[in-house]
Amino acid sequence: MSDHRSPDTGFRTSLLEENDGPAVNPTDNRTMGEIIAARFSRRGFLKGSLAVSAIAATVSPLALVAADDARAAEASAFTFDELEAGIDDKHHVAPGYDADVLLRWGDPLFADSPEFDPAKQSAEAQAKQFGYNNDYVGYIPIDGSAEHGLLVVNHEYTNPHLMFPGIVKIVDKDGKKAAEVAPLSKEQVDVEMAAHGGSIVEIRKDGGKWQVVRDGKLNRRITSNTEMQLAGPAAGHDRLKTNADPSGTKVIGTFNNCAGGVTPWGTYVMAEENIHGYFSGELPEGHKEAANYKRLGIPEGAYEWGAHYDRFNLAKEPNEANRFGWIVEVDVNDPASVPRKRTAMGRFKHEGAESIVAKDGRVVFYLGDDERFDYAYKFVTTGKFNANDLAANKDLLDDGTLHVANFGEDGTVEWMPIVFGQGPLTAENGFASQADVLIETRRAADLLGATKMDRPEDIQPNGANGKVYVMLTNNSKRKAEQVDAANPRASNAFGHIIEISEDGGDFAAAKGKWEVLLKCGDPSVAEVGATFSTATTANGWFGMPDNCAVDSAGRLWVATDGQGPKATGRTDGLWAVDTEGAARATSKLFFRVPIGAEMCGPLFAPDDQTAFVAVQHPGDGGEDWEAFGRPSYYEDLSTRWPDFKPDMPTRPSVVAITKKGGGKIAV
Repeated sequence: MSDHRSPDTGFRTSLLEENDGPAVNPTDNRTMGEIIAARFSRRGFLKGSLAVSAIAATVSPLALVAADDARAAEASAFTFDELEAGIDDKHHVAPGYDADVLLRWGDPLFADSPEFDPAKQSAEAQAKQFGYNNDYVGYIPIDGSAEHGLLVVNHEYTNPHLMFPGIVKIVDKDGKKAAEVAPLSKEQVDVEMAAHGGSIVEIRKDGGKWQVVRDGKLNRRITSNTEMQLAGPAAGHDRLKTNADPSGTKVIGTFNNCAGGVTPWGTYVMAEENIHGYFSGELPEGHKEAANYKRLGIPEGAYEWGAHYDRFNLAKEPNEANRFGWIVEVDVNDPASVPRKRTAMGRFKHEGAESIVAKDGRVVFYLGDDERFDYAYKFVTTGKFNANDLAANKDLLDDGTLHVANFGEDGTVEWMPIVFGQGPLTAENGFASQADVLIETRRAADLLGATKMDRPEDIQPNGANGKVYVMLTNNSKRKAEQVDAANPRASNAFGHIIEISEDGGDFAAAKGKWEVLLKCGDPSVAEVGATFSTATTANGWFGMPDNCAVDSAGRLWVATDGQGPKATGRTDGLWAVDTEGAARATSKLFFRVPIGAEMCGPLFAPDDQTAFVAVQHPGDGGEDWEAFGRPSYYEDLSTRWPDFKPDMPTRPSVVAITKKGGGKIAV
């Protein structure tokens, strides 16, 4: 997801109108909308129109719809009773399931952790408590168990107006009430920095319910102040050296960790996404990083960290921003280990790092660059995965080839290698080494002519059917001249999902084929152009696909970011999406979050008997819903939310969903 500070309130928000980034791609590379239109405008229109005309001459349209519904319902891979879409302040799950809050912001993680007190927060306390805005959720079994393992969770960003009592004031501006947010103190910034990063938490299933093991020996908090090592081709490069680190190999912290992944060898990878907001100040005049930073929207200054720490002020540390925007790998089996930023995997606004072992044993990671008009990537290791010696895989991510996608009008996709010396990636274009290419991954991809996408977020390989699913959340800036009647998605507010079939079912292949699995949005509104199956109910459609998961049966689950009263009239949630047979493109609502929250995660336990989901920033933007509206959790709760209770879902949380009585989900 993308976070931004609203110009109207000063709040950092993830709502639709704010979450598609500053659009910093200056190239004229073709957009995915143009390619979809060119591919399907003639073939799809002619074949579809002729077929419909021929059938309609003999069969009632209502009969066709009824038959289609029956086939889809019979063939669906999902058996649960669908949840009703809506808006309120609670978690809701499909009938027959329990949704239990497992972890919330501020929950103690260690034997000596203080209990959470929102009125007495400190950086020291937060560093021993579950962090804020949990996004990616991963599970690493202990001794192979599906009921005892490590939960690894990213903490993406902070909403100070929802965190700190007393910083929001309601004022009168020109006869209208408005919210003002006070500047953060150094102590509050320190809390923010401790609330970022990630948590590693031992959990165990007991009596059918998951519990946190508070004294787990592997429990760990990673924050914006955790020491890390730069590794791979860019490590030690002059462009990564600072006053504090003249070696260019030692970095303090990680932040804006959005989606992520768990490697086949059992490590945790964190994806650094919207790094631009943490930097402020101006580069010295004529500084060589100016164009590089502009391509990433640096500095944006949504955070106030630069006011208190020089390393976030570009005028004082002009190279610091080059040390962020990477993939971070963490050894979860050693709480004292130093996380490594794997520079071979490129530097951009990473959304996710989902992996799969290819046919020849190399490991393939799919990576989205979450900004409108940016690109889809994959990284293929040079070395092969050794399942018999997990320690032998520890440096696989330091050597491999990063690729960027070019989607052809003929339905083919080419994965173009991003390698110094190949094609335009030469000294003539300002690259002196592979390190330069990786530090400026976006510019390298620009020069290769990669396809400009509509905010590529999670990209999930499916080992069961050999497909790859690309979540494209939205792009409100796509122009009308970039689409046509066969792809009516100007100002693409609702996003779509691309399905890739790699050549020969080999995830390491350089080429493949692609199809549009779904164009999202309300199918009852013709001009939206959504393509859900006719068996999808009024509750089953969704917009803004963001995170996704594939369970062990190969079924696709999609989480959304950006729905709400204004955008869709429903909250975000988790939908089950059929991808095979007559039910293909049928979607069913399984779980939904409170007003203002974003749905993140999701993750299925190895036995498919639990779905873990992450609920971010509940209540953010809730002022759009009259029954919930408030600028802060702490502003007059007694009158704005009469039934408020401390245990209500008002904090970012991880929820464990299980079937009543046990058993696999949706089976």
